[in-house]
Formats: sequence, structure tokens, C-alpha cells
Amino acid sequence: HNMFAYKFTEVTDGTKRRVADNDDDGEKGAGAKLAALLEMCKVDDVIVVVSRWFGGIHLGPARFKYIAAVGRDALVEGGFF
Repeated sequence: HNMFAYKFTEVTDGTKRRVADNDDDGEKGAGAKLAALLEMCKVDDVIVVVSRWFGGIHLGPARFKYIAAVGRDALVEGGFF
């Protein structure tokens, strides 16, 4: 699964418009979690992508904690906050 969320400001003819979206690629709710992370961190002009594959162990609901942590680590590493 490749889950992502993005957020940026588009300027057209001097008018600013916020553009944001997300996709969970079948990992129900994960895209929304990443979008909430972008809002919480107050970052803009960014896309964050987290990839996950099944390694034989069911993580259950805890997987969302790991997905959000990896997304946050990527934002930190990228210097977004």
C-alpha cells in the first residue's frame, strides 16, 4: 500500500486557493490520518507518502500509529518543521 496526503497553495491570477487531498490505497483511513498529520504540523507545499506491505504479522489498529510516525519522521527529515 502507498498511502499519501498532500497540501499546497495554488495561485491563479492573484487568487490563492488551498489544494489538499489524500488516498489510502486500500489501507482504510490511513490517507486521512496522514492528512490530519499535515494539518496538525501546520505544513504547506508538501506531499508525504508512506508505503507498507504485509510481512506476515497482523498489526491491527496499531498500524495507524506506525504510519503516522513514519509520516512525521519524513516531515522532520525533510525540514518541514
